Amino acid sequence: MSTVALTAADFEKTVTGNDIVLVDFWASWCGPCRMFAPVYERASEANADIVFGKVDTEAEQALAAAANITSIPTLMAFREGLLVFAQPGALPPQALDQVITAVRELDMDEVRASIAAQKSGE
Repeated sequence: MSTVALTAADFEKTVTGNDIVLVDFWASWCGPCRMFAPVYERASEANADIVFGKVDTEAEQALAAAANITSIPTLMAFREGLLVFAQPGALPPQALDQVITAVRELDMDEVRASIAAQKSGE
């Protein structure tokens, strides 16, 4: 599966309607974004069970602001609708593969329990 462009209109539905969603926040003028794009595209082709979304921060400024994007590229990973990873910077292929493996191996019951514990402690 290749990457899909995400907008404010379909972002939440995509994130909540799929098991694993990676999102690349990028802009056409951003050099590191252009270097990361082929790495991200290859990973999308190698992992057909994951949705690889891309958000153009120029076209989707409100969505980028809502996601607290302050640096691009920024990669976010969602699992079962929950944000489980967010990091600015272009990742080399091996690091992206490590993120994908880590997200796949997450114990989501443990993640939800940790989030609940954090919320109850606030």
